[in-house]
Amino acid sequence: MTVTTDAPPTMPTSADEARLWALIESAWAELGPEPLALRRALVERDPADDDDDGPSYAIGDWLDRFLDRLGHLSAELTGQELTDLDRVVERKLHDIDREDVHEVTDGSDDGFLYCRGFIVALGRGFYEAVRADPAMALPDAECESLCYFFAHLHNDRFGSWPETGSGISRESFGNPAGWSA
Repeated sequence: MTVTTDAPPTMPTSADEARLWALIESAWAELGPEPLALRRALVERDPADDDDDGPSYAIGDWLDRFLDRLGHLSAELTGQELTDLDRVVERKLHDIDREDVHEVTDGSDDGFLYCRGFIVALGRGFYEAVRADPAMALPDAECESLCYFFAHLHNDRFGSWPETGSGISRESFGNPAGWSA
């Protein structure tokens, strides 16, 4: 949802961004060395290699446990902290809402959003690798839950959807700078 106000858009702070990536890393770290090795292999792989049985899809088996740990680590966050983290996720999803990323991941409106959720869920290393080289993205790899993870936590705990004030949309095809006219 795009927020329209007369106020300037609220941007994520570097501290909020660092907190998001730290929470994601902590959640993965609690799962042990295997998902760490799989995530590292995804960042270090040659995207030209077609590896249907490798780390590209094995990491998907870990996503539910990762999300459970992320929820546990976020359980005591305040409403403002959850809003701030949601704003960061929103910005990260928006920034990779690009035609060149979509060409690799494919997907409908929702499918492309969920693919971008997967990219963020895998952490900063994978996110930055895809941002720099969209060929690093994976077709059909999705993590729907991360797209609104902190917004849902906010709603569950405080009974309202957070207002990020960003003025952008995380939804697919909502980043005009990422798509040719």
